[in-house]
Amino acid sequence: MFLLDDQALRCLLKEDVPLGDLTTRSLGIGAANAALTMRARGAMTACGTEEAARIFELAGAQADIACASGTPAAPGDLLLAARGRAEAIFAAWKVAQTLVEWASGVAGAAAGIVAAAETARPDIIVACTRKAIPGTRALSLKAVTAGGATIHRTGLSDTVLVFPEHARFAGSAGVAGQIARLRQTCPERRIVVEVGDVDAALAAAEAGADVIQLEKFPPDAVAATAAALAPAWPGCLAAAGGITQTNAAAYAASGAAVLVTSAPYYAPPADVAVAIEPG
Repeated sequence: MFLLDDQALRCLLKEDVPLGDLTTRSLGIGAANAALTMRARGAMTACGTEEAARIFELAGAQADIACASGTPAAPGDLLLAARGRAEAIFAAWKVAQTLVEWASGVAGAAAGIVAAAETARPDIIVACTRKAIPGTRALSLKAVTAGGATIHRTGLSDTVLVFPEHARFAGSAGVAGQIARLRQTCPERRIVVEVGDVDAALAAAEAGADVIQLEKFPPDAVAATAAALAPAWPGCLAAAGGITQTNAAAYAASGAAVLVTSAPYYAPPADVAVAIEPG
């Protein structure tokens, strides 16, 4: 479960309706009953409908989820319905709609990369990075997993990943010395080492890295590195940087077991149609 608590959702509402809805109040229609529906305008992977429903509830309306996060939706499919006083429906409308559109866009992009990669290798893992738009981490991670991807890192606190920038502080002991230290200080963790060329990958493997992450290697260079490492190295090979739906199949066929990407976070939003009627 990816938790966006009520405080976070209230902040989204407060940002858009800090002092009430001037138009609805001035028209004198706030006390009227209203009904709202959200439908997929095109094919999409739904995400964020649970949070959207809660936003309507926090505004004082009732909401029913018709399409849970992770569910494929066809054009015209009902995603969510809400009802209540018009002032509540209008207050929550755009915040909830925008959240669903954005999260569903991320989920759909992740689903597209996963589907493309699996055409070349059905057991491939697509892992999304921590490079979500600042402030959106929890919903971004929910969205990529709704699209069938997994999480590369939730942040700096949960995994050990030695970047080349860390290695510059290794001194004469080199990356082998850093890996040895990490074996002592983080004995329960797998050690991931990111490299920028084949020689660095071979050195990391010899030093005992559990996972070698190839940064911005083209698919043919990934394949060459995989061949150079096999069969003696028992670890996991990951390809990272620049992986999209367009090239995911080529990377999946290259010999990497994991494709690491940030691309879904920058996807266009899905298109959600909203209708509001008295009633």
